[in-house]
Amino acid sequence: MAGQEPEKGIVLTEEEKKRRRQRNVALALVLAGLCVLFWAVTLVKGPAMFNRPL
Repeated sequence: MAGQEPEKGIVLTEEEKKRRRQRNVALALVLAGLCVLFWAVTLVKGPAMFNRPL
């Protein structure tokens, strides 16, 4: 309605914002590490992984 302020919702403190950022960076590093691990395993196995009995 006119003249009413919208609700702000949850307001995080600077400490909470810092911890959230650190957690996001840690998750991104773990995800990137898993991608590198899967890529390396695929390189090591090579095309021989497709020549297996069904």
